[in-house]
Amino acid sequence: MLNRRIGWAVVLVCILGACVVAPMAWAMRVSPMVAELSTVGAGAVARIEVGNAGGAAMPYETSITRIEFQDDGSMVETPDDEDFLVFPPQGLVPVGGRQVVRVQWVGDRDPTQSRAYYLQVRQLPVSTDVEAGAEERPNLAVTVLYSMKVLLVVAPPGSTPDVRVVSADPDIEPTFLPAPRGENGAPTAPPERGPDQTGIRVVVANTGTRYALMSGANWIVEGAGADGQPFHKRYESAEIAQALGVGYVEPGGGRRSFFLPTPVALDPAKPVSIRFAR
Repeated sequence: MLNRRIGWAVVLVCILGACVVAPMAWAMRVSPMVAELSTVGAGAVARIEVGNAGGAAMPYETSITRIEFQDDGSMVETPDDEDFLVFPPQGLVPVGGRQVVRVQWVGDRDPTQSRAYYLQVRQLPVSTDVEAGAEERPNLAVTVLYSMKVLLVVAPPGSTPDVRVVSADPDIEPTFLPAPRGENGAPTAPPERGPDQTGIRVVVANTGTRYALMSGANWIVEGAGADGQPFHKRYESAEIAQALGVGYVEPGGGRRSFFLPTPVALDPAKPVSIRFAR
């Protein structure tokens, strides 16, 4: 069984549209980024804090989507506001202030297995005038949109994950060096390819009734290096979170494929074993 420690996840989208970009007049903060809920009782409620660390009042709105993973590993989001009661669904956070958004599960009280959702907190567009450097220079507007997603995982009482390794094969992934950027921050050339990253392609399946967060476990990997020497490495949960993110695996036979970097190349002709520990 996997340790059910909470990992973290964040999706942050920033869209800037202007000829000249001025310093941001505001900033949005959302916490926590992962919330575990029960389908009944006091645990069916989560409280998400939206903070404004900027210099202007911050309007926002919320929405909820259900997330499911396909066989090819792609994620599908479907609007689903009916299973939750969100209050307030939108608001205006003053400068230096914060707003607590209450998220309550009002869906099926006894589902057969856990489910996963995103609570999206979207900052509404804000216009900022840029000071003109000369009379003939027109004012320019900057429109900034931040969108942060909180992972909501809802599980019935008594549900448990049951994760097994389907396959673990030595693999290589390309890496790319940071693209050079000009004074305005825009890329001036495409990124160059860096050295290949050695690692393991791991496929896991969860046949339990509760989701699994792969970042909540320590991974113990054993195999043989390409040089013939034995390979043994224990990855702490923090290392897994850095390499994989939260590593959400849905219940009921859900599968995920992950690439786990290794410090040396492993022999593809030799077996690789992976165990999970607390």
